[in-house]
Amino acid sequence: MENRSFYNEILTEHNLRPAHKHDLADANLVLEGVNPSCGDHLWLKLKVEDGVIRDGAFVGEGCAISQASADIMLDLVIGKETEEALELAKRFFGMIRGTATEMDLEELEDAAALQDVAHMPARVKCAVLGWRTLEEGVG
Repeated sequence: MENRSFYNEILTEHNLRPAHKHDLADANLVLEGVNPSCGDHLWLKLKVEDGVIRDGAFVGEGCAISQASADIMLDLVIGKETEEALELAKRFFGMIRGTATEMDLEELEDAAALQDVAHMPARVKCAVLGWRTLEEGVG
């Protein structure tokens, strides 16, 4: 139970005080993500140079899970090569499908807080929205 409480704190913090929810005027890659079943809608804004995600942000509206997940994702991928970011997305999707290893969970850091979403089918699309948008845009 203590673990679940810790994960809830992570999600709450990223939802209430997202570090990356703002405009990014010098973004050179702007990607739209929509989850029509829930009403989540975000614009992922990335500054990619020489195959590296130098900066990133998102704007839009959605449920706490979609917003926290997008913020956590940006924490993880900023500063990474696009291939590394796509590998993290692959690990994240594996976690949601229930096939992640302990190593995957360690690599996902705070994103592992979303592991329980795998047991809530209605919320899976919320959790993967930012990640799927990233994958479609840089993959």
